[in-house]
Amino acid sequence: MSTSDSQRPAEMAKAYESQRVEQRLYEWWERSGFFTPPETSDRPPFVVSMPPPNVTGELHMGHAMFVTIEDVMVRWHRMLGEPTLWLPGTDHAGIATQLQVERLLQSEGLSRQQVGREEFLRRTWEWKEKYGGEITRQLRRLGASCDWTRERFTLDPMLSRAVRAAFKRLYDDGLIYRGYRLVNWSPNLQTAVSDLEVEYEERDMHLYHVRYPIVGDSWRPGVWGSGRWAAGATEFITVATTRPETIMGDTAVAVNPNDPRYRHMIGQMVALPAIGRLIPIIADDYADPEFGTGAVKITPAHDPNDYLVGLRHHLPMINIMNADATLNAEAGPYAGLDRFEARRRLIDDLEREGLLVEVRPHRMSVGISQRGGEIVEPLLSEQWFVRAGPLAELALAAVREGRTRIVPERFEKVFFHWLENIQDWCISRQLWWGHRIPVWYTPDGQMIVPGPDDPDPQGQGLVQDPDVLDTWFSSALWPFSTLGWPDDTPDMRRFYPTSVMETGYDILFFWVARMMMMGCYLTGEPPFHTVYLHGLVRDKDGRKMSKTYGNVVNPLDVIDQYGADALRFTLATSSSPGQDLNLNPERIESARNFANKLWNMTRFVLSKLDDDSLREARRDSQPATLADRWILSRYHRLAVDVDRLMRAYNFGEAGRSIQEFLWSEFADWYVEVAKVQFEQESLRPSTRVMLFTVLEGALRMLHPFMPFVTEEAWQYLVHDRRSDDMPASIMIAAYPQPDTNRIDESVERDWALVQALITGIRNIRTEYKVEPARLIAATVVAGTQAALIESQRAIIARLARVEADRLMIAPTIDQRPANAATLVIGSVEAYLPLAGMIDLEAERARLLKELESALAEAARREARLATPGFVDKAPAAVVQRERDGLAAVRETIARLQDRLAQQGLHP
Repeated sequence: MSTSDSQRPAEMAKAYESQRVEQRLYEWWERSGFFTPPETSDRPPFVVSMPPPNVTGELHMGHAMFVTIEDVMVRWHRMLGEPTLWLPGTDHAGIATQLQVERLLQSEGLSRQQVGREEFLRRTWEWKEKYGGEITRQLRRLGASCDWTRERFTLDPMLSRAVRAAFKRLYDDGLIYRGYRLVNWSPNLQTAVSDLEVEYEERDMHLYHVRYPIVGDSWRPGVWGSGRWAAGATEFITVATTRPETIMGDTAVAVNPNDPRYRHMIGQMVALPAIGRLIPIIADDYADPEFGTGAVKITPAHDPNDYLVGLRHHLPMINIMNADATLNAEAGPYAGLDRFEARRRLIDDLEREGLLVEVRPHRMSVGISQRGGEIVEPLLSEQWFVRAGPLAELALAAVREGRTRIVPERFEKVFFHWLENIQDWCISRQLWWGHRIPVWYTPDGQMIVPGPDDPDPQGQGLVQDPDVLDTWFSSALWPFSTLGWPDDTPDMRRFYPTSVMETGYDILFFWVARMMMMGCYLTGEPPFHTVYLHGLVRDKDGRKMSKTYGNVVNPLDVIDQYGADALRFTLATSSSPGQDLNLNPERIESARNFANKLWNMTRFVLSKLDDDSLREARRDSQPATLADRWILSRYHRLAVDVDRLMRAYNFGEAGRSIQEFLWSEFADWYVEVAKVQFEQESLRPSTRVMLFTVLEGALRMLHPFMPFVTEEAWQYLVHDRRSDDMPASIMIAAYPQPDTNRIDESVERDWALVQALITGIRNIRTEYKVEPARLIAATVVAGTQAALIESQRAIIARLARVEADRLMIAPTIDQRPANAATLVIGSVEAYLPLAGMIDLEAERARLLKELESALAEAARREARLATPGFVDKAPAAVVQRERDGLAAVRETIARLQDRLAQQGLHP
């Protein structure tokens, strides 16, 4: 293991340059084995299975989001001393990868059918070896600290064996079967596709109202296309449809049993236009009297709702489409036509026959094949299915019993609703790339399903099923197949069940629920104790990122411009669990500025460190001043807050809290105070210790969020100052733990008064446009706080730009200065005689504005204390804080009113 990064420049550069740091550090981390959990540890491990990106994929913001959140968790748990495994890998991405290779063949004038299955698969593996590593190289650029020695691929032999083991067990237990059901069919790809591979978009379509003649005792349809097909019919029922080309597959017309318009027609027969087939009018609650005409055509083989109606009424299911979405012989005169051409011709014919009542514009959601790009066709097809109901019960029980927790909790209802209404899962795909279905057929139609260690069946006439398994089938096994299941491996014993599954809420059903079902059934345990769901990354205006909108942001471009830390920090801190994130470039720039600020803080601290005196002072590291005690108290309070927030999965608030502390408290206040304290020889040792201690700890605290800049800054800070137990890298250093004995409420309260006084004087200087370099006079009437304010004289004078000889601090004064700006902070008053520069009218307006604000605050606090039940039910500390706040603001009001009265106003 390498213990140092020998390529780091000896001197800290004036500015932080991420391009010169990130790759060097990442290669050192990986080379040093920091990402791999230790072989031995008595502590329970923390384990995350990385959602496997497509092997064909390129980094997008969805990847950047999950890598950021997971890496924050993983680095934090690693620094807590837990043996931490983040297991990476990629998915074979059946459709996406096959399309890439088919396009390659097309460029050569070939098709997969022409080269054959064996040659096609050889070329696909060749393509995977050439391009498959690109996505993992891109994940490294984000700083993903996963254990690459355990990297998996869903078609690896170990995982393929797990797939066959799972299929065999589910098949033997009667939970996998082959049958006819409705599926999403992609005509361009000529395969069934999963729900996740169907994208919905709003389109302007048409709603067609078509008359079906009711068959009487004597009427029968004429010749279709003659214009007299319905001649002689005396009664009709009008249906409304958006897909008239499926009329030839109708097997009923449904009406609501409570609809008085059609109650007398229930049980009668109608003749199907174009075909003449007689179908019944049935009563079913699915028919909505308010939609269209209230009568709906039922096409069980081509619509998911109609399919359920067909099952309830035992209707025939007639498929009228071929795999390429042309119509088959069941479509009669329209056989051989493309579905949309058939629609056009049928509409013309319906109009000719007097059966087209009207055509209305209709906006509706249309399912589009994500990979094929065409409208998906619901199609009755013979496929392999998993009987999902029994598996869903296991997953539901795991969440209901608290063995698996979903964060945020509101998604539990969504999880329950989906699993309680789950349909059987289509797991077969008409592709060549993937896990081929492990079923062989004998000449007489029998099926042979071998186990994972059985040889493939051999014999004359045996044929293996040509389809492959849905990619989500192997992905559902991911948390345990990657650890060696079904074997009892050391990794399976040590790391399963895993700890947290972190992913986007949009695949809660498609992937998380299926992992839960498979894990509970095949291993007897839920695959993880927590599901953490992040939101979607949208553009700054809240729109989904899309090539159509031209608003897609490439993470690699952001990294090139701002650095990986800036992107990570923005993603981690711009949202909360389960909430979408609007990616604002200004926030990324702000995060980059924060990295630069951190760098400059470190450079300043380094410039003030004297190694010999620092080592001496660290033996007795008691803070010497109020500011020392304050920054140490605030640091340990931050550690308490961050620990609470991280354990509650509120990573965004934790990151923001660390940033606020470093920038607004350490840099803006303590660093400035330190400059003053260094002017006193006696204060230098303790000031050095505080600067080093707080910055070094804060860098460790921030590391999970911004790993590169914190590592680089930390290495410079601790160089030659390492204690014996200090590790080689910040990423394996201990995460800061709070010492509550260091938290001092009175110190923080005292310093807050000093801060308010300095800030108030600064604000008045700004308001009256006093030149920054000009020193002013000030009189501070501090009452019982006079000793405290006096002890901070040097700091107040320097930071508020007050001339030391003209700073008067006293408990009381006989007469308030005239023509002076007034600052009121509770019981403390400050007067700034800005003679010649003050506008008395402006000063009065300012005091009135402050009085208005104080009165509003007093009213708010009074209302809260008067709220029924607040005093009795709220914690005592909360009630007391409200009372103390009210007392303080009333004191402020009194002093403001008094000061205004001095100027002749009596508000």
